Amino acid sequence: MSFDRLITKINEMENPSVVGLDATFDKLPQFLQKQAIAEHGETLLAASQAVLNFNKALIDALYDIVPAVKPQCAYYEMLGFEGMRTLYQTTEYAKQKGMFVIHDGKRNDIGSTMEAYAAAHLGETTIGNTKIQAFGADALTVNGYLGTDGIQPLLDICKEQDKGIFVLAKTSNPSSGELQDKMIDGKSIYNIMGHMCEKWGESVMGKNYSGVGAVVGATYPEQLAQLRKELPRTFFLVPGYGAQGGGAKDVAGAFYKGQGAIINNSRGIMYAYKNENCNEKDFAQAARRAAIKMKGNLYENLFTHSLGL
Repeated sequence: MSFDRLITKINEMENPSVVGLDATFDKLPQFLQKQAIAEHGETLLAASQAVLNFNKALIDALYDIVPAVKPQCAYYEMLGFEGMRTLYQTTEYAKQKGMFVIHDGKRNDIGSTMEAYAAAHLGETTIGNTKIQAFGADALTVNGYLGTDGIQPLLDICKEQDKGIFVLAKTSNPSSGELQDKMIDGKSIYNIMGHMCEKWGESVMGKNYSGVGAVVGATYPEQLAQLRKELPRTFFLVPGYGAQGGGAKDVAGAFYKGQGAIINNSRGIMYAYKNENCNEKDFAQAARRAAIKMKGNLYENLFTHSLGL
């Protein structure tokens, strides 16, 4: 299954991290902004082209040390149809470089609408006698709170196209507990959702993990460790590392024998040149340095955790 491919890349690179590609035009290096506006004016096309150039430079700097990227769809949708082209081009470029691509769309609906979301991000669209990939991501984040009706179309695509999904379980945001921590028959809602992921994954099992993963935040390390123990076949996507406050020690509980999760870092990698206060034209190499540092921190803490120290 799809996550078997991801795990292989993680093992080859000894790096269980994914870089979020969530850039906005106003936060890009000034020279990229100026170049784009000089060519296309103050337009959505200019912003989209600048983001694409930024993404490609990051991918070029990271593809040999980071196994995956995670474009957040909202940042491309806000740029209209030009932004959606940039999402496609970013996805295609990362895949050409051998990276695993997770679309962070948090999509969900039921019936034919969910089938359309699944086809758009993971599957194929039929035009006459021809099947065409619209975006071609390897995995998609989804909201499971519509129940099985909203997940089944994705499972069909996962089986047919060797894809994966990550279902929201315990998210990293501060107010997540307002709903996710509520108890039903003695169990939290996030725990119930995690076990639903285990059940949904039975039909799309890979070597050790199913094609149905769960999103569990680094900002709740106790819940993260608890879910790891209870969900042995569910692969975790862990947001909240870095800018949101999660650290390497917080995510150690997501792993079992060094596997079982991939840790997301967006702003800490994308905008590392700002943290370093280096020349903005060195932004891609600054991102590479930050990614290498994150890799070292993760493995140092994973090793310590595995020894029970």
